[in-house]
Amino acid sequence: MTQTEVKKDIHWVGAVDWKVRDFHGYSTYKGTTYNAYLALDEHPTLFDTVKKGFEGDLLHRLRSHIDPAQIDYIVVNHVEMDHSGALPEMVEIVRPKKIFCSDMGHKAILSHFHRPDWPLETVASGQTISIGRRTVQFLETRMLHWPDSMFSYLPEDRLLVSSDAFGQHWATSERFDDQVEMTELMRHAAKYYANILLPYSKLIPKLVAKIQELGLVFDTIAPDHGLIWRAEPGRIIEAYAGWAAQKPAKKALIIYDTMWHSTEKMAHAIYKGLVGQGISTKLLDLKSNHRSDVITEVLDAAALVFGSPTLNNGIMPLLADFLTYLKGLKPENKLAAAFGSYGWSGEAVGIITRALEEMKMELVAPGIKVKHVPTADDLAACLALGDQLGRRIQERLA
Repeated sequence: MTQTEVKKDIHWVGAVDWKVRDFHGYSTYKGTTYNAYLALDEHPTLFDTVKKGFEGDLLHRLRSHIDPAQIDYIVVNHVEMDHSGALPEMVEIVRPKKIFCSDMGHKAILSHFHRPDWPLETVASGQTISIGRRTVQFLETRMLHWPDSMFSYLPEDRLLVSSDAFGQHWATSERFDDQVEMTELMRHAAKYYANILLPYSKLIPKLVAKIQELGLVFDTIAPDHGLIWRAEPGRIIEAYAGWAAQKPAKKALIIYDTMWHSTEKMAHAIYKGLVGQGISTKLLDLKSNHRSDVITEVLDAAALVFGSPTLNNGIMPLLADFLTYLKGLKPENKLAAAFGSYGWSGEAVGIITRALEEMKMELVAPGIKVKHVPTADDLAACLALGDQLGRRIQERLA
């Protein structure tokens, strides 16, 4: 088996993007991959394409196995442009007999590329096609994480091509989970889940149940980003089930921005109170921590404490950005509190508190606001807030 052979006569033919550092707000500090897969059979079939600009990589890898013009079918599991951006070029070169997609995928392809002349064929969940000695069974996975998303399952190979589920943004020369350090792999997988799939957590148990209902048995999961799971596919399934449950650990985050260090002093006092209760606590200054890395920490945190000074009758831009990003990800089961300093108007704590209420977080205590520089009594109140939060976490997890 070669470095890129997923199963016999099934090959990874995607592209590695070593340079990308931002994925619509997600920090891809180690790049990513755009995975595509070629099944060589009576009807050679390409599963997904790559981001526009990487079609040369895709064609190079395809040509090491087959003349692209001999490919009969293209399967579009997901229409997002990092997987379908090169589709027009591939259709022009391959001239496929059929392009398989979900019903929502059909609509998305037409609205993206405006090509009603393409040989699009809609497939439903549970439907199968034959590509020769292999069967491909489709499973719609709507809103994981787009309406068009679906899986392709090859039962003869016990292979699940899982679209954007179970992926990671990580550029490597290695292709498989057993070729990299597992702790780092799971860290990238957790970040991917937290920043992309968290809002759809309620759908994960339903998906697992559907897989069981259909009797899909697989020993390899091939996602559209990152490493392929061949050694421990059950590990990522189990992790998704855990992340979807959003069960908190004995952990708190203090997420803040500061102007002249008064809010920062308050943050450190709250930290001492939490740590004094035996809570694993992280101080996350948004000037030093990217929003997507903070969200990864949010995934299993029991309590979130937000701080900002008042700026122009509002909150600091970095915290405003973070709260907007967090709201869209819809985290659940969080205790919360707000704090901050001010010079003359003092709206920040109220603005943060309203944002937390909108996200349905459980406020543990009224927010604390301090004029100018905190006194010893102010810092004692902050320490008491941390202590109170710590005790509530202990009670909740008891």
